[in-house]
Amino acid sequence: MNRGYAGRGAVDPERRRLVVAHLRAAVPGLAVLDAEEAVAPFECDGLSVERQRPLAVVLPGTAAEVSAVLRACHALQVPVVARGAGTGLSGGALPHREAVLLSLARLDQILALDPVACTARVQSGVRNLAISEAAAPHGLFYAPDPSSQIACTIGGNVAENAGGVQCLRYGLTVHNVLGIAGYTVEGEAFAFGGAAPDAPGLDLLALAVGSEGTLLIVTEVLVRLLPRPAARCCLLASFATVEAAGVAVADLIAAGFVPSGLEMMDQAATRMVEPFVQAGYDLEAAAILLCEADGTATEVAERVAAMQQRLQASGATRIAASRDEAERLRFWAGRKNAFPAAGRVSPDYYCMDGTIPRRHLGAVLTAIAAMEQRYGLRCPNVFHAGDGNLHPLILFDANDADQLARAEAFGAEILRTCIAFGGTVTGEHGVGVEKIDQLCAQFDDPTRVAFLRLRAAFDPAGLLNPGKAIPTLRRCAEHGREHVHGGQARFADLPRW
Repeated sequence: MNRGYAGRGAVDPERRRLVVAHLRAAVPGLAVLDAEEAVAPFECDGLSVERQRPLAVVLPGTAAEVSAVLRACHALQVPVVARGAGTGLSGGALPHREAVLLSLARLDQILALDPVACTARVQSGVRNLAISEAAAPHGLFYAPDPSSQIACTIGGNVAENAGGVQCLRYGLTVHNVLGIAGYTVEGEAFAFGGAAPDAPGLDLLALAVGSEGTLLIVTEVLVRLLPRPAARCCLLASFATVEAAGVAVADLIAAGFVPSGLEMMDQAATRMVEPFVQAGYDLEAAAILLCEADGTATEVAERVAAMQQRLQASGATRIAASRDEAERLRFWAGRKNAFPAAGRVSPDYYCMDGTIPRRHLGAVLTAIAAMEQRYGLRCPNVFHAGDGNLHPLILFDANDADQLARAEAFGAEILRTCIAFGGTVTGEHGVGVEKIDQLCAQFDDPTRVAFLRLRAAFDPAGLLNPGKAIPTLRRCAEHGREHVHGGQARFADLPRW
């Protein structure tokens, strides 16, 4: 969490009126909101501790209107923050009081679905789960499945390079998106990638995915669809210690298994979730693993038997296999509903998102347990064990300033610990404003300079989502990572945003 983002002072009323007039000229009807009560619902994303009301909110209904809004804002040099469903957990869509919030929620059409080519062309406001629902009659599905898939949009998934429980086998958003289209900061159209296996020129598609709305505004996405597996079975394995569960994860991967889902929850998490979902979790276990196989019925039966044997050899104290689809979905419902369950037992929770090498899972969870004692806050753990992507849930009360400060410090220490173990400060939630200070420790000066120069090539004035994703040199200087030479900061030619 980071409160240094809010902006400088009150916005000039004349400036606001000028911007709103230009927006209403660009987008007809009631698609521009500027009254305080109208913009209030947009003042935060899923990182709800951070709040800021934008200069105005605009809700274009067509891609052409998105272009017109960007042209108007660029002419006035007004920053623009793009927003999908607002489910992000890093403050990536947090508004800025001097910026226009560009909501893409009305761009919600599935434009084409080709069951032969196994692709779907959708607008950026289409919900993640809606793609699989539309593809289901053709025996297809869209693989990335973040826990918020019922609400999150494909445009937001592209911005954050979202993952989900199936990412170990099927990959992240970047591995399942074939092309994108949209507009530059000046409102000019672009299109990267396409249905062909390769495209000439630089791979700007991979660059754009995960750029958190700082380079371009995406209005259309071409996604890859996959055949829906004929059979699936989920194993629910219990372990006496979190270290043993961590070793079991490493053993499975080392043995050549690539489950379609491999998730871990500690005892605090299972005891938090079970009353909410009644998933059938072992509440005496220190940790549980959810391990799924998919494929043909024969393949699944063989893989499940082999994985059971491996888990038993790794110290599992109990193993249950889903007997039917209803039980499989119930096993997963507990993991998928961990965040709502946290909301039932605590006024607020702070979801972290760091990634570490799998072999260090036990050590990092032990370190987090020690932090719980030091900060006096509970922290259930749920995460994508297969790729080492942690999601500690720090429970606190935001109305208590001391608890809020301790939660922030707790989260920052978790991220520093991830870096110390050879990991990274984000796995799938992005950097946003939440982790931007930790990026000063993650990357050295030359690397951050390269990021800033790349960003400036797309958006020289830094109008798209300012203050997000990449720390400025000045910000890292305040955190001790940049030195001033001869009275002048290095790389003075770079925008300071």
